[in-house]
Amino acid sequence: MRAALLMLGSTMAFGIMAVAIRLATAHVPTQEVAFFRNAFGLLAMVPMLLRPGNAPLRTQQLPRYFVRSAIGLGSMLCGFWAVGHLPLSQAVSLSYSTPLFVTIAAVLWLGEIVRARRWAAVICGFIGVLIIVRPGQAGFEAGTLVAVLGALLSAVVAIQIKQLTRTDGADTVVFYTYVFWVPMSLVPALFVWTWPAGIAWLWLAATGVFGTLGQLLWTRALRLGEVSALTPISFMQLPLVAMFGWLLFGETLDRWTVIGACIILGSNAYIAHREAVLKRRAASQAPCATGKVTE
Repeated sequence: MRAALLMLGSTMAFGIMAVAIRLATAHVPTQEVAFFRNAFGLLAMVPMLLRPGNAPLRTQQLPRYFVRSAIGLGSMLCGFWAVGHLPLSQAVSLSYSTPLFVTIAAVLWLGEIVRARRWAAVICGFIGVLIIVRPGQAGFEAGTLVAVLGALLSAVVAIQIKQLTRTDGADTVVFYTYVFWVPMSLVPALFVWTWPAGIAWLWLAATGVFGTLGQLLWTRALRLGEVSALTPISFMQLPLVAMFGWLLFGETLDRWTVIGACIILGSNAYIAHREAVLKRRAASQAPCATGKVTE
């Protein structure tokens, strides 16, 4: 129950962050939103870092953090642009395609073995992406490809995080990511800089605070519970942002977005379920295998 509540809190935090990004982009460019999201996000981590008994955040992987942060910044800029310029429900739905790209990246990068059932889930997921994007159709919007690119880059980051957490703790990974993100995101922001004014500061601060809160709750939820049980809870972000999109921006849910999102979310849920089943199976057997096998 505690893990489920943490995941629900993370989902709500990320949903509010998406709404704050949309509101902030009405006042300042996307590049600047990304910078303030990272700056306020780093500030939000300070109380946690200063709490008594907190372990020192040491690492010997600074070059890898630099690469991870550079790719992550590209993913962030694509995702923020999509949230700021596409219907919220469509942008969030396409962001859920990241686990599909992670599966492919794990095969190419980590040498993981993926069998027929998981490949079938991945293919179904990409069919859902095509239904939302609708290339070649009258409803096609080139901006959706930016959202897909953001999901692809996010998948590369997920693989890098998986490698970094073999030696560094979750808080260490988050901290050094922000340390690199703040100066990196400042560079493109300077070329389009517009000083925020009035309510814009509130939306920019909200992107950082809720983004960091979502990350911290998410890592702690996954530490306590199984991915297969918690992943469906994260899908609650979609109806949340759809509701805000309707209330604040007069957006309506496109039926193709709903159909495609359901297919993508169903594929993700099955992939998470298979991973959990295989982890339990591997744990119950003699530890003779050296690699992770997924179906």
